[in-house]
Amino acid sequence: MRSVLFLFAMLAAVTAAAQEPAPATQADALLRDGAAAEQHGDWTVAVEDFRKAVQLQPSSAEAHAGLGAALAATDQLDAAIAEDRRALDLSPNDLRTQTNLAAAYFKRGDLSRARAELEAINAAHPGDLRTAVMLGYVYLRMKRFVEAKDLLAPLEQANASNTALEYILADSMIETGEAEQGIPKMEHVAEATHSADAWMIAATAHFHRTEGHAALADAEQALKIDPTLPGVYTLVGQARYAIGDKAGAETALDEALKLNPQDFYANFYLGAMRVDQKDYAGAEPLLKLALDIQPGVPLVRFDLAKIYAATGREAQAVPILEDLIKGKPDWTDAHWELANVYFRLNRPADAQREREIVQKLRSTHTAK
Repeated sequence: MRSVLFLFAMLAAVTAAAQEPAPATQADALLRDGAAAEQHGDWTVAVEDFRKAVQLQPSSAEAHAGLGAALAATDQLDAAIAEDRRALDLSPNDLRTQTNLAAAYFKRGDLSRARAELEAINAAHPGDLRTAVMLGYVYLRMKRFVEAKDLLAPLEQANASNTALEYILADSMIETGEAEQGIPKMEHVAEATHSADAWMIAATAHFHRTEGHAALADAEQALKIDPTLPGVYTLVGQARYAIGDKAGAETALDEALKLNPQDFYANFYLGAMRVDQKDYAGAEPLLKLALDIQPGVPLVRFDLAKIYAATGREAQAVPILEDLIKGKPDWTDAHWELANVYFRLNRPADAQREREIVQKLRSTHTAK
């Protein structure tokens, strides 16, 4: 995701007085020094210079605003917010300070306060693109996708080259059911910015639409750019599995687990593949770890029940299968597996009942 940047303006130079400078002139010099330190990225020096300027001129909105920006850049966010608010008390309509305050709240993780500040700025300055993009990104982070889309869609035509706007708009469209329009936008952003993250979003959207080949193409673009991106090998593996390349899927999923042994989907997919291969000893620890990571996932529990049934532990399989059927009565495969387990446990009446349910479910599906 794109980081939110502060805007810093160069401060006007003031002619120094001769001999012993007056406090105001000293403060002006410190403001210039602080601004120069900002330009060189020397934020510690900038904090010191702006703090001295504030001490000399406590009524200077410029000094408080400069100190607030420098403190935010050094992650002293509570202090930065306090300085921004002092600056706004002295100069209430300063757009730069208002934006810095919103950005400091965002950086602190206080999305609600950041949203409130940005909405107020946007209402007062509806033509300010930077504010609109920042607000759209906050909406995105808050999962307020409709609001992000409604805010930025009217601005797109005049700002089609703004990749930050396009990124937020594309992601919002994908999340609000307009993936057919949103995915190409996200792919355009990914290509223009060489962004592994954008390729991943597009790939994931393709995968959820069961577009396996397109998902694989985009996921492999992300992999080329950043092989350490969380989930990228997993998505490549899932997409390869979806198109029938099980050997390629297994290779990618093994790589995913090297990077993150706690990856739920890598453990689950590899476990399920090994169940299909009847490698129950290899599958069981993967599926048990998947359940530890995300307890209660029905498909993982079903595969574990199949392992128990296939390895002489039918009594362990029964309660799992019965519970799964209770939660999803029309799960044909679970009924069939349970019928076979009942049969091996010498419970013919229960086995027959489950088989009749399977026949009924299959005939219903056929009729549809």
